[in-house]
Amino acid sequence: MSENKQLVIKIHPLDNVLVALTDLKKGQTIHYQGNQYTLVEDIAEKHKFFTTSLKNGETVIMYGITVGKIKTDAVAIGQLMSTQNTVHEADPYAYRNFQYHWNAPDISKFQNKTFNGYHRSDGKVGTANYWLFIPTVFCENRNLDIIKASLNESLGYAVDNKYKQFTAELVNQIQEGKNIGVAEIPFEQKPNDKRVFKNIDGIKFLNHNGGCGGTRQDASTLSKLLAAYADHANVAGITLLSLGCQHLQIEDFKKDILERNPKFNKPLLVFEQQSTKSEEALIKDAIQQTLEQLIEVNKIERAPAPLSKLNIGVKCGGSDGFSGISANPAVGHTADLLVALGGQILLAEFPELCGAEQELIDRCVNEATANKFIQLMEGYNQMAHAVGSGFHMNPSPGNIKDGLITDAIKSAGACKKGGTAPVVDVLDYTEPAIHPGLHLVCTPGNDVEATTGKAASGATLILFTTGLGTPTGNPICPVIKVATNTSLANRMSDIIDINTGSIIEGTKSIEEVGEEILDYCIKAASGEIIPKAVQLQQDDFIPWKRGVSL
Repeated sequence: MSENKQLVIKIHPLDNVLVALTDLKKGQTIHYQGNQYTLVEDIAEKHKFFTTSLKNGETVIMYGITVGKIKTDAVAIGQLMSTQNTVHEADPYAYRNFQYHWNAPDISKFQNKTFNGYHRSDGKVGTANYWLFIPTVFCENRNLDIIKASLNESLGYAVDNKYKQFTAELVNQIQEGKNIGVAEIPFEQKPNDKRVFKNIDGIKFLNHNGGCGGTRQDASTLSKLLAAYADHANVAGITLLSLGCQHLQIEDFKKDILERNPKFNKPLLVFEQQSTKSEEALIKDAIQQTLEQLIEVNKIERAPAPLSKLNIGVKCGGSDGFSGISANPAVGHTADLLVALGGQILLAEFPELCGAEQELIDRCVNEATANKFIQLMEGYNQMAHAVGSGFHMNPSPGNIKDGLITDAIKSAGACKKGGTAPVVDVLDYTEPAIHPGLHLVCTPGNDVEATTGKAASGATLILFTTGLGTPTGNPICPVIKVATNTSLANRMSDIIDINTGSIIEGTKSIEEVGEEILDYCIKAASGEIIPKAVQLQQDDFIPWKRGVSL
């Protein structure tokens, strides 16, 4: 690869912008694919410059699709693409009975591989084994917090000891009259040798602010969400805490579980505070009975399972101008490999599919699937507009600062995570994936709300790409962080699991990195590698209130 080719990249032959792979200076002449471009201003790494002059209203093309239009009088060759001169624009879309042909990747390397997972009686296989505490209403959050503090410490699952030790030493120095601003205090996690149940990966708590006080529709959606988590392959059993008078009744929750899975037979402990003699009694009984069940659940051990039993959600957050060039396409290749192996892939974040709709519609296996996608996209966007927003407002200040100028640019890069496989199904929020292959899942782009929704649809691992870094995780679904660039991977190594910066640097191909990611997923699914988000207990859980969040 020549020096000039390392400076910029053109993603699609039709594009009229180039992406800077490193910082470029005003006056610098870029030679690329037989053409030369003299820069009229500095172009920061990850940002784009125009390769042709454009007038007001003319179309900006990237990834081979419309991603914006010019809103100033004109832009010149070598000029920076920015929010000052470009506004979001996307092509219209519709079902058109397109005959899509998929070239599946070579899977010979993975054909006979397995992972060691937790086998459930309904045929699902989990990548982890958790006991789950669920409140039907926010009034029970405090009781959950008390139980969490008691169980996590006693059972050896607490990970905050280093912070407690650090704080205790600071307090000691304050009491001794020392200046803590110059104190040199060791900050390290002591090995945890107190884990009581070796085959239980953790006790997880789904604190939330719903269940009552909102609309009945909110309570109904929350019930389906909590039922989905109870039914999840990574969950071995559930303790449910209820107040008693809330909208979300215990029977509603049980009904939603059985509608989702008529074969559901996991241990389910139910405690209702208004039917108990005291709060103290409720907490004591919940702890004791849960421990009794944990003894039994601990007998479940990992056993080999085919890769077709994996369900991987793909997500991006804290995205940058490299997301659609390195991490997302690499994860997309991983997705294609797993689909070819008979597994499931979940691509969500509908606001981040804005502008890429036609490609996804054309990949749908039938008209009904395509129409469901169109209906959900249009309905969601209309609700967002009703509260003064819209998909076009999706890019965050961080996205824009790092080169994602319009929602269509962000979306075109984001959808690369789904690879190129046909879309076998479209799922509304909390609907389960039941078919092998690629699914589109209706969730917002909000990191935590989206990961919460992917887990609800059955994801047993989540590949989360990021260019800026994010601590987002999930209580029951291990989240694997994939960096778009080496600088981020080095700077935030405490939360990043995989680095795809080698693609930007030209030392590895998208396909090579995609295979490496699948190898990592197999090890994570087997418990051989513990992703950073799991180690740090980044157990984020936010139910989505539809239409309000992008």
